[in-house]
Amino acid sequence: MKMEMLIDDLQTLIDEAFTVPLSGGKTVVNTERLKEIIDEMRSNLPVEIRQAKSIAADRTNILNNSRNEAEKIVLAAEERARTMVQQSEIVKQAQQKANEIIFNANQQAAQIKNAANTYVEGLMKKSDDELSKNLAELKKTRSGLKAYMQQNSDKKGGKDKKNN
Repeated sequence: MKMEMLIDDLQTLIDEAFTVPLSGGKTVVNTERLKEIIDEMRSNLPVEIRQAKSIAADRTNILNNSRNEAEKIVLAAEERARTMVQQSEIVKQAQQKANEIIFNANQQAAQIKNAANTYVEGLMKKSDDELSKNLAELKKTRSGLKAYMQQNSDKKGGKDKKNN
């Protein structure tokens, strides 16, 4: 939303510029204001890029945490199983319970990983859509500027021919 406002500010600055006579359609703009708008655009664009990088880093952290948690659960299950093996009557039950814990841990890890991937994909798609939208707006504004400049150039050229 901020980028759109800055693009509107650029358009207004261009619309308010006046054409220098006998300059081939060149205009005079407030360069200080133009530099301010460009600086603001530069500072806003990296925010969206940082957000995308942050999302990717969050995804990696979530996956690493999930893996670590799964390993802890597996280690705990293995330790518990070793303790139970010492008791001859409960060996079968211990093996079964350990296998269930490992299975459940692997299922939880897979679910967490899938959820994290889905979440990150959604955030990245949203960021991509926003960046694409902003780029499209910028291209549209740039085309409008070129057309405006061409139109002013054509008008100046027509006046010069009439005066000769």
